[in-house]
Amino acid sequence: MYTTSKIGASLLALLLAFPAYADKRVEAKIKDVYRMENQRVPVQVTDCYDVDVPIYQNQQGNAAEGALLGMIIGGILGKGATGNDDGAAAGAVIGGLVGADKAQKGNDKIVGYRKERRCDETTLYENKKVKVYKYSTITFYNNGEWYTLEYRK
Repeated sequence: MYTTSKIGASLLALLLAFPAYADKRVEAKIKDVYRMENQRVPVQVTDCYDVDVPIYQNQQGNAAEGALLGMIIGGILGKGATGNDDGAAAGAVIGGLVGADKAQKGNDKIVGYRKERRCDETTLYENKKVKVYKYSTITFYNNGEWYTLEYRK
C-alpha cells in the first residue's frame, strides 16, 4: 500500500526520469504546513521558605543527688520485694548506680531557635501554544498544468 508521500515522490521521480522531459525545466515548490496547538508543558518552580530549627543543649544533673535518690528508692523496693535487709542493700546499690548514671547523662533541652532557609522544587504544568508539523506539499508545473501532492516527512 502506497502512502501519499510515496506516491508523490514516485510521480515526481517518474516525471524527472523520462528522457522526453530531460531537457525541459520542471518547476517545483515544497511547503511544510504547521499548526499551532495548545500543549501542557512542564515548568520547574522553586518554592523557598524559612523554618525554625530548635537548638538543643545538654542539661546535666547532679550525679550525687541522682545516686542518693536511686539508693533510697532501690532500698525501699528491694526490702519490699524480698522482705529482708539483704534485698534492701542490693536494691540500694543497684538504685544508686542507675540514679547516678541517669543524672550524669542529663537531658537535652531546647534553649533557642535558629532560622533555616529550605527550598523545594515543584513541577507545574502550563498551557502553551506550540508549533506542530502536520504535513508537506509539493507543487510542480507540467505540460501547462500545476499539480499539488500532500505527503508526510
